[in-house]
Amino acid sequence: MSHFEESRGPWTITTDPARLDVEAIYHYLSASYWAKNRSRESVERSLKNSFCFGLYDAGKQIGLARVISDFATFAYLCDVYVLDAYQGKGLGTWLLRSVMSHPDLQNLRRWILATRDAHRLYRKSGFTELQTPERWMEILTSPPAAETRS
Repeated sequence: MSHFEESRGPWTITTDPARLDVEAIYHYLSASYWAKNRSRESVERSLKNSFCFGLYDAGKQIGLARVISDFATFAYLCDVYVLDAYQGKGLGTWLLRSVMSHPDLQNLRRWILATRDAHRLYRKSGFTELQTPERWMEILTSPPAAETRS
């Protein structure tokens, strides 16, 4: 897997797992509507077993995008966030563009995500509603308060 790093002024996006600030990520996710019931251990395990894109301001973790993939046919985009203080600067769009253009994530047959309120952001990257929702099934083992969002 090839590492990616790109900077714009004080901001950097990188896939270097050593740069992930697990405590900062857990702090954000534990307050989010989609991951508030996740344990710190679960967050840490999910980061270790995913392809993560960290977003940083002068070394401080300010965002994340996590990809679960077989790197051949399928990818699930999840836990995407940019801290509120950094929103409105195009960083979320840049983060998604970096994820979608990474060389190891090209030529996949399908990308999916779930969101409650960020449809407009994801549409900019080409996401649409499910074309055949009747083909999809799920097993939901968490209470509704632990909704998933990308």
